[in-house]
Amino acid sequence: MRLKDKTAIVTGGGKGIGFGIVQALVEEGAQVVITGRTEETLKKAQEKIKEKYDQELFYVAGDGAKEETAKKIVEETISKFGKINLIVNNAQASKSGLKLIEHSKEDFDLAINSGLYSTFFLMKEAFPYLKESKGTVIKFASGAGISGKDGQSSYVAAKEGIRGLSRVAATEWGEFGINVNVICPLAMTESLEAWKEEYPELYEKTIQAVPMKRFADPKEDIGKTIVFLASDGHYITGETISLQGGSGLRP
Repeated sequence: MRLKDKTAIVTGGGKGIGFGIVQALVEEGAQVVITGRTEETLKKAQEKIKEKYDQELFYVAGDGAKEETAKKIVEETISKFGKINLIVNNAQASKSGLKLIEHSKEDFDLAINSGLYSTFFLMKEAFPYLKESKGTVIKFASGAGISGKDGQSSYVAAKEGIRGLSRVAATEWGEFGINVNVICPLAMTESLEAWKEEYPELYEKTIQAVPMKRFADPKEDIGKTIVFLASDGHYITGETISLQGGSGLRP
């Protein structure tokens, strides 16, 4: 119970990687608030946590790309729990698969607003409470940004912006006891499972390029890394941590 009595906010916590993270935090005793644009998705996640762990999961629905949503998330979290110990900026939308020259401004805005701006707004609003708790901030980037993956220009622009923002925050916030880190995951999610079923040969080719021959489990691999960074690994800050089974190897 390394996070007992601590309060965490997970954006995009209703499904996929975010929901795996939520489960890991709940298992370690955290009180968790999830956010997202679709209330139905958040409510289903709430029901699953109640059924599996007999614990209440709280949610705040809204568009994280809007500054007023970040204010609402923080205000409702503080109203309910009185503190914030951890924020996990996981939510991101983008037009993947489009070449750079095929992107419209609207396509680019989608990635930047849902990823970079939503991260910035929530960090800014949560800072006074993270300062009080000597808390932890975890953000998500991507190996696609490090390697320059084809068809990912707007997504990568947002993710690399998040990485830069994180390094500055780690520098500025370190004196307050706040650690700030970035995770680059390669995770098995519901959408990846569907892709595996539809394109088994391509999936097999992809998995063979991963030295550990599997994708990360959102709860066991990603969630537990976040638990570590928010507890025993609190001295780690300003880092980009690759959870890609060795496929993100670089000098």
